[in-house]
Amino acid sequence: MAVSTRRNTTHRVLDHLHAPAPLTESPAARYVWAAARLALGWVFVWAFLDKTFGLGHETPRAQAWIDGGSPTEGFLKHAPQGPLAGFYHDIAGAAWADWLFMAGLAGVGAALVLGIGMRVAAGAGALLLVMMWSAVLPPANNVFMDDHLVYALVLIGLALVSAGDALGLGRRWSATALVRRFPFLK
Repeated sequence: MAVSTRRNTTHRVLDHLHAPAPLTESPAARYVWAAARLALGWVFVWAFLDKTFGLGHETPRAQAWIDGGSPTEGFLKHAPQGPLAGFYHDIAGAAWADWLFMAGLAGVGAALVLGIGMRVAAGAGALLLVMMWSAVLPPANNVFMDDHLVYALVLIGLALVSAGDALGLGRRWSATALVRRFPFLK
């Protein structure tokens, strides 16, 4: 009896050693997730830069945040519809809403580009994106789904697969005393 138990245990250990790595750990998958992280990071960084400096893509120079424009007022005053429209109209242009929105864009964008703080970035970014989605209900092109919800799901996926470790500073960040003490900062 002891011999067969030992043989089964040995086979299980050897089977585990020869099992293929999960697809998310393959080099190709890690680089695809890293590219998705960088691309989505750029979406947030660009929105921050455009609204801050009025680069003319979505924000005219005259409405730049640094020139006294409000990053939330135009959209939240005119675009919201659906059940939460009143809430968004009420906070349009409020200084605290402008600062929170811009801090969210900058923080999530920087975290994604650098590959650090992926858990916090995923949570904050997903919340920001769901709020943007909820401002215009129902979405123009679908009953409920739009790119904001897709981006929110991708953000969560990025954190789950540690996408900051490839082409980012995620491994170094995870090894810091701060992150070892507070793992939610990973």
